[in-house]
Amino acid sequence: MGFKSSSTKPNCQARRASFWAMLLLAPAFIALTGCTGVPSASSVPTGDQNTQTEYLLGTGDRLRVTVFNEPTLSGEFQVNSSGIVSMPLIGNIEAQGKSAHALEQAIAQKLSTGYMRDPRVNVEVLQYRPFYIIGEVSKPGEYPYRNGMNIMSAVAVAGGFTYRANDQSVFIRRAGQTQEMSYPATTTTMVFPGDIVRIGERLF
Repeated sequence: MGFKSSSTKPNCQARRASFWAMLLLAPAFIALTGCTGVPSASSVPTGDQNTQTEYLLGTGDRLRVTVFNEPTLSGEFQVNSSGIVSMPLIGNIEAQGKSAHALEQAIAQKLSTGYMRDPRVNVEVLQYRPFYIIGEVSKPGEYPYRNGMNIMSAVAVAGGFTYRANDQSVFIRRAGQTQEMSYPATTTTMVFPGDIVRIGERLF
């Protein structure tokens, strides 16, 4: 009806005052609560041992090493019990604990020292080292690893759970680790080459 509220201007002034008060008090609130908007080192997720971002080579892995334009230097090689790959011309190369890319660089560096100029090397894993499953499964033992294997497919390979098995959780000692950890017995728990999987006995 065309009338104006007489309280419009005071309300605006009150909102402005409230805004500036909040702005001025914000640093004190942050200092008291520690909420900076940037996670601290302790709160940053570090991942768990159920994931692997890059596969590290180990004893039993079978590799195809290709040195481009050098068929006599290329071929299939196995990482031996000492973690070594023995190649023609350059001899022993440490592979244990290296990624395929790191091994490529190590081979190329050794070839470039008095043998070749600017060697190009490719390393491919043909066959992963086995995994081991023990405890309450029908056929415990050593089994070939298949890419993308989870705990349920690993148990199936070993003949399934026994009637005494705890089918809710499993224990896994990852390759290179000294202690086993407990994981849920589901398809989200992955198995990696060199793992030792232990199926425990249920309590009752």
